[in-house]
Parts: sequence; C-alpha cells; structure tokens
Amino acid sequence: MATTTRPAVSADASDLHELAARTFGLATPPGTLQTDIDAFIEEHLALSSFDKYLADPARSLLLAEEDGATIGYSMLVAGPIADPALACTVAAAGPGPAIELSKFYVAPDSHGSGVAGTLMAATLAAAAATGARQCWLGVNQQNARAVRFYTRNGFEIVGTKRFLVGEIWHDDYVLARPL
Repeated sequence: MATTTRPAVSADASDLHELAARTFGLATPPGTLQTDIDAFIEEHLALSSFDKYLADPARSLLLAEEDGATIGYSMLVAGPIADPALACTVAAAGPGPAIELSKFYVAPDSHGSGVAGTLMAATLAAAAATGARQCWLGVNQQNARAVRFYTRNGFEIVGTKRFLVGEIWHDDYVLARPL
C-alpha cells in the first residue's frame, strides 16, 4: 500500500480527533493515569479542538493516508513561543524564525511501516515552505522510540521543558533541527 500525504481540511476534523484519541496515550510515560489522558484528549484533542486548529491560519495539519484511511497526522504551529525560557532555548539552537512541530502521531498498527518517515518528510517540507529556518518540538524524555525517530530525522536535543497532563508535570526534551 502506498502512503500519501496531504494538507488536512475541515472535513478531516473527525478523523483527526479519532486518531488523536487512539494515539495520544502512546506518547505519555508509563504510569500516566488513564483519567489524565482522557481529560487531556477532551480538552486539547476533541473534535471541537480540531475544528479550531483547522481554522487557525497559524497551524498547518497534514494527514498520512493509505487507501483513503487516515493513519497519521502532524501539526505545525507558527508564531512566537509564549514561554520566554523556551523561546530562548529554541533561539539558541539556531538562527531565524522557528516553527513548532506540535503533534506527530501514527496509528499503532502502522508503526515500523515507513509511514512516519513519509509523513515527516512532508511535514518538514511544509515547515520550510513557511519561511521558518528551524523546526522544534517537545517529546517526553521516557519516549525513547520517538526520541530515536526524531534524531534519525535530524533533530537534536537542545533543552528541556515541562508538559502538564492532568495534574502531573512531565519532563520533555526540546529538540530542534534546521530547515
């Protein structure tokens, strides 16, 4: 099966929400309470959230599909970084404007199939097309599989940040790469 990528449109909101609900928990560290995962999904990955994300001109969402089924997605977020310490960390990683790779998920049954690599190539091309000079992201420090994937795709650890799921703060690496 051939994987294709394309920009998401408003009609994709339901598929994005469904995939996000299935995959978000995979990125959380072991021991994260299911109630906290569910609350995060309800607050940040609900259907209404994707409706807003798709209407936001600062956000670019891409889909990975096989035979018309959504099997992966990514979301880029342009604009200034709100957290001053994080903004300094990213600025120190390289010159010029940066864009955040806010979300990058592939359905579990597609892990290891090459879908993630195809989606990453399209995501980085979309990031470069915005005029950004670097791309950055946060990934949980215990998510070794994701850290390896991002490193293979040219990202380097440039710092750390905290990420709240429920009432528990998690430690993330901040990774960046030039575009």
